[in-house]
Amino acid sequence: MRANLTGRKKEITGVILLNLGGPDSLKAVRPFLYNLFSDREIIRLGPSFMQRPIAWLISTLRSKKTEAMYSRIGGKSPILDITRSQAVALEKALNNEAGIRSPGTGGDSSLRFKVYVGMRYWHPFMEEAFKKIISDGVHRLIVLSLYPHYSKATTGSSVSDFKKAIEGQDLTTQYIEQWYDFPQYIDALAELVAKGIERLKGNEFDLLYSAHSLPQSFIDEGDPYLDHIKTTIEKVNKRLAAGPYNINVSNSRLSFQSKTGPVKWLGPSTEETIINLSKGGCRNLLVVPISFVSDHIETLYEIDILYKGFAAEHGINLIRCDALNTSEKFIHAMKELVLASAGHFNRQS
Repeated sequence: MRANLTGRKKEITGVILLNLGGPDSLKAVRPFLYNLFSDREIIRLGPSFMQRPIAWLISTLRSKKTEAMYSRIGGKSPILDITRSQAVALEKALNNEAGIRSPGTGGDSSLRFKVYVGMRYWHPFMEEAFKKIISDGVHRLIVLSLYPHYSKATTGSSVSDFKKAIEGQDLTTQYIEQWYDFPQYIDALAELVAKGIERLKGNEFDLLYSAHSLPQSFIDEGDPYLDHIKTTIEKVNKRLAAGPYNINVSNSRLSFQSKTGPVKWLGPSTEETIINLSKGGCRNLLVVPISFVSDHIETLYEIDILYKGFAAEHGINLIRCDALNTSEKFIHAMKELVLASAGHFNRQS
């Protein structure tokens, strides 16, 4: 075990947040889509040697339509800005927990934790993040996937990409690959759902959890994503039923959004569910983006613009629950996840 002697610089424990990434300008939309569709772990486009040519064709054909969507939400994806804000807040929380003051406060300015961001399909890519980690002298690293519900298409792909980036390097790692039932995460979600319900001001409502869809074949092959989503919903509803909320949402529903391509995807779709709810007399609907920890095109465009307008056409007032983003309880949840993982380093020292 390395001793921390007075005056000696404390060893940094690095934390890297893994996320999808998103285009940072309209010009970046097409290459972002190309990177996305080139990932054979998400979708197989013909034989392996045709994956990239077909990905190029799809990204070219879809780019204009997708650019139009991003132009409606500010001309870029907000996911990098939000993930960086999450990283800053998490680093501060971790170092405050360790009793270390930030530089400029007159205390010990050496940090025990430093948090980085690595994206799968757009900058900063894993290789870029890893270069910064190495330049900072980090030798032990906690890898935290920002997908609470494990799937080979999300966490699996991101972790695989990260492992390729660090192959052969002298780095001790701990991976946090799923946390769908982590109590503090459930608390953070329940708080935001309760706040969304408050906005309905006592009116009768239906609660719809909308998750990013996956090809049905993934689940048939054993991917745990669907089970993880259902467990999260069950635990959030149970938490809402307890104090201080005391809200009964036992009749909530689950739907899926953002499917791409001709293969069979998880259902029912969010559009289909809205239609069925309308036929059943629903007039107020709270939508919870259950598989997302930050705002991006699926929340800001797909739910806030597309589904909200679609629901209005069917006589439904749709309100979206806020995304976790940098909510205090969510940052606390991430902090507790990291500290629990950091304990493994200490036991190995």
